[in-house]
Amino acid sequence: MQASLNIIKYKSRYIPFAFLSMAIFHIPLFFNRKISFYKLMGTGKNGTFDKIPDFNQWAILCVFKEDIHQTKAENNPTYFYGWFINKWLRVFSFETYTLFLEPLAGHGLWDKKNIFGNLESNVNHNGPIATLTRATIRLTKMSHFWKHVAPIANKMTSAKGYVFSVGIGEVPWIKQATFSVWESVDDMKSFAYSMKEHREVVKKTRQEKWYSEDMFVRFKVISTYGTIKGIDPLKRIL
Repeated sequence: MQASLNIIKYKSRYIPFAFLSMAIFHIPLFFNRKISFYKLMGTGKNGTFDKIPDFNQWAILCVFKEDIHQTKAENNPTYFYGWFINKWLRVFSFETYTLFLEPLAGHGLWDKKNIFGNLESNVNHNGPIATLTRATIRLTKMSHFWKHVAPIANKMTSAKGYVFSVGIGEVPWIKQATFSVWESVDDMKSFAYSMKEHREVVKKTRQEKWYSEDMFVRFKVISTYGTIKGIDPLKRIL
């Protein structure tokens, strides 16, 4: 099983088409037999959980039923979304960045589905590691979440071994996720578990039941294509 995360940048004059794509892309993705699960999402301004959406930047997450043929991706990294989405992106987007991923370990559900199958709780992995952390925040706990989680998330970009991140979400302020890439598992764990404030917030989320649903998954980054803000941020580590 493999997955892809596609980050799409639109020029400001095409923002209405970006909003429209979040509705009509459901049709070709739903009927795509190669895809077992997908999400169309907006993104935050600062690369992590963020109250302010970036209307120029959007995302598509797909889980594929079988391994992707990388030779096709080299010629067209969005080939697997189908001809309609491909043509749309060629016309309206000015930049796309695609990551192909292999899930290694994790737990939790997305829309009550075990979208990556039964993964190990922890797997040893040498080399760069990507993580996806997502949650559906209870309405009664939103103020607690944004008060405690957002300041810690903002420290991530200065952490040792940090490479890249993007905040993604289905519903602003409520259904939030962060996808991040680290130089090593040790660097990722150091940020997640060594920071006292982070450990305390994780403890609070469980004790006070901030989330109605959550998920955490680690990935091996298979390959990347395209650019974001004019560069491939993973080029130096892959």
